[in-house]
Amino acid sequence: MNLLLRFVLFCLLLPCLGATAGAQGVGFPDLGTALPGHQDVTYLDLARMVIPDLKMGTDGFYGGTLPIEMRHIEGPDSGGSPPPTSSLPNAAVLGIKAGGKNRLTMLFDLGDSPDSAEGYAVLALYDITGKPKLLDAVNVAVDRSTYFRDPGELSIGPGDDVLITMSTHFNSNQGYVATPLIMVRNDRFELIDMIHTFDENVCAYRRTQNLAFQTSGGDQPYATIKVTVTDATVPSGESCDEPPPKASSDDISVTYHWDKAAPRYAKDSDAFERLSADNAKRF
Repeated sequence: MNLLLRFVLFCLLLPCLGATAGAQGVGFPDLGTALPGHQDVTYLDLARMVIPDLKMGTDGFYGGTLPIEMRHIEGPDSGGSPPPTSSLPNAAVLGIKAGGKNRLTMLFDLGDSPDSAEGYAVLALYDITGKPKLLDAVNVAVDRSTYFRDPGELSIGPGDDVLITMSTHFNSNQGYVATPLIMVRNDRFELIDMIHTFDENVCAYRRTQNLAFQTSGGDQPYATIKVTVTDATVPSGESCDEPPPKASSDDISVTYHWDKAAPRYAKDSDAFERLSADNAKRF
């Protein structure tokens, strides 16, 4: 899928993915816009720390060649190579707290990987409190198109946020979504978990798996995170070749607690792995 089609798909998804996220601070400034408080620095300057030769083309999109070398958020055995060229209309921008400090993140969906079914999407972390500096960059693509997922960030303490991205692709009646939960520790991105969900819309019924996120205090140094997948089936009422299933709605939850000894977030069950395995039987 080329970048123009990705951008059109993103615009179509905005009503269900971006409206609330925007209220939480996700923005899409033109890359030529100056950073607040830095009239001599633009978002393009930040983007060039990731794609050094990025510039605007005659089509109004920004293009370049290869990004800097980076790891995949899931580890060295995941992800493909970056595309040989990049073309994007803008980037998603989100300010966060990390280690008690103000940080800026930018998400660039660079297109299809030449040697993987996944796309290639860069999540970059910047310190812009003084002279802007790139602190970390990772490939967060685990499917064809990648965005910040509503609500974009979760507060896990007065000085720390968790980032939520999503990678997805759709066919005529199925939608596949992977949702990474990502924390920043010591100015480095760390994966907490990867949650896979699957939606179906056929003649007899529609089945959706929506995510909700909650945090609760009491844990130090980071709050507990609870993620709930609501797996809902709604019969269509249409006359179809197959009998409709009964209407149902089930909540599947996993809670993540900070393990000081590890140190990392640990989950209380493998419920999401079992959900993913069950979903795979329906592909």
